[in-house]
Amino acid sequence: MRRKYGIAGALVSAMLALAACGGGGTGTAGNPLDTTSAAPSGTASGGGGKAIIGSADFDENVLLASIYAQALEAKGVQVEEKPRIGSREALYDQVKSGGLTIVPEYNGNLLAFIDKTATAATTEEVDAALKEKLPPELEVLDSSPAEDKDSLSITKDTQTKQSLNTMEDLAKVSKNMIVGGPPEFKERWEARFKEVYGIEFKEWKPTGPTTADAIKDGSIQVGNVFTTDPKMTANNLVPLQDPKNIFPAQNVTPLLNKAAATDTIRTTLNSISAKLTTQSLLDMMQKISVNKDEPATVAKEWLTANGLA
Repeated sequence: MRRKYGIAGALVSAMLALAACGGGGTGTAGNPLDTTSAAPSGTASGGGGKAIIGSADFDENVLLASIYAQALEAKGVQVEEKPRIGSREALYDQVKSGGLTIVPEYNGNLLAFIDKTATAATTEEVDAALKEKLPPELEVLDSSPAEDKDSLSITKDTQTKQSLNTMEDLAKVSKNMIVGGPPEFKERWEARFKEVYGIEFKEWKPTGPTTADAIKDGSIQVGNVFTTDPKMTANNLVPLQDPKNIFPAQNVTPLLNKAAATDTIRTTLNSISAKLTTQSLLDMMQKISVNKDEPATVAKEWLTANGLA
């Protein structure tokens, strides 16, 4: 979802695992976190400045980064893409330091990352809290209507057999269940689930991008699946209702290194956010996940259809 994406250990692991990966766009082969070259500046290059765009290691975030990159290139911005870097922990530090200029973020999860005591739930509340809590090196632009929320999901069969509709219901049986999600999922959410709902699991498994399939095949009974993941429908999964809003609004929102951003970058990304909807995100992800289209191709089609490239 959501795309929530531990700290020092996770960063080191991400850097080692991705050391041989190449960046996209105009990047060269090597570690996507390599910042040996000069950090991007706000000085105009080709009329619009320059930008290094990173993304997390899941298809939707790669798609969003490609939308940003192609739209900016169309406006004369010199772009370098560094896809599939890893978790939020790695991406956030790189944007803050200037090693990256832009990453596509999800406002609610970003707020939870920088302020673990945050209680904001709506888009407006989350965005206001973000602008207050972000360090001076960073800024967020307009949030799009497109939203990809985290969920705890189960199969429809499990829902029927155990009468599970909400996360409150889950708390009654969770000690007998194995839950899966991204590698950092347990660290981020174990204490919060227990505090808010009394949810405690038998075991936590790092299932990453295979979470939806793991729920379907029964190797886990509950999983952290993003609500715009086409596998929700394909695998007959059901997201449990979250009446206490433990998962806040998750609108797609650009996160920028403030010193590296130009007016062209800000205007272009805000134009994208104005037109990006949850349905368009679902449609694009269907093409990637089911039709196996390349994210860059899908991004180009959407930009052209919306007069943005």
